[in-house]
Amino acid sequence: MSPRSPSVNEELRRRSRERLLQATVELVGERGYEATTLADIADRAGSARGLVSYYFPGKRQLLQSAVHRLMHRTLAAALEREPRTEDGQELMARAIDAILGLAGDHPVLMRTHMAQILQADGFVKCAEQQRLAQLLRSAVVSYGSADPDTDYPLLRAQLMGTVFAQLLPGAPMPLTRLRTELFQRYGLDWTLGVPPGDEPPGGTRHDFADGPS
Repeated sequence: MSPRSPSVNEELRRRSRERLLQATVELVGERGYEATTLADIADRAGSARGLVSYYFPGKRQLLQSAVHRLMHRTLAAALEREPRTEDGQELMARAIDAILGLAGDHPVLMRTHMAQILQADGFVKCAEQQRLAQLLRSAVVSYGSADPDTDYPLLRAQLMGTVFAQLLPGAPMPLTRLRTELFQRYGLDWTLGVPPGDEPPGGTRHDFADGPS
């Protein structure tokens, strides 16, 4: 048998890493962070325990990469779904809805993620985070921002704040209210993206389509 080519080895490594990331999302969502071990993740992924340490320095870094991958894939699917569009306001609405929806779809996972990045050394830069940043920034550019290098970090901070507000123990804010505030901030009609209900709060549709503010 001839040895595998470098490209084949690279693809096998990519698939192995992807399985670990997916297993992390599943297990932390099911059991919580503390109850999930690296051995559990390796078992779910069908990988050797040593591979986890080969790809990731520790469980915290693995979790953040896994969540950023989930966010990137969710955002990409939202921006590319049919009907495809190049309309900047629709793309911004889809981006907002995709990220806000993660709090409802994966509450344990996202609450753990938010708690970790609020720690002193919490934020981890990784390839998955960079892909997410590029995609979210592209939505800001499509929206028509004159200064995406300033507007992208602001949007990122606002989205993080709305996810946190939905998950705040004991005092969560409703998705519809948070969505309304963001859509008003960006001049988006309630009907764009994927509205959580047939009508916005108050039962009145508003048209904020004045373009970038």
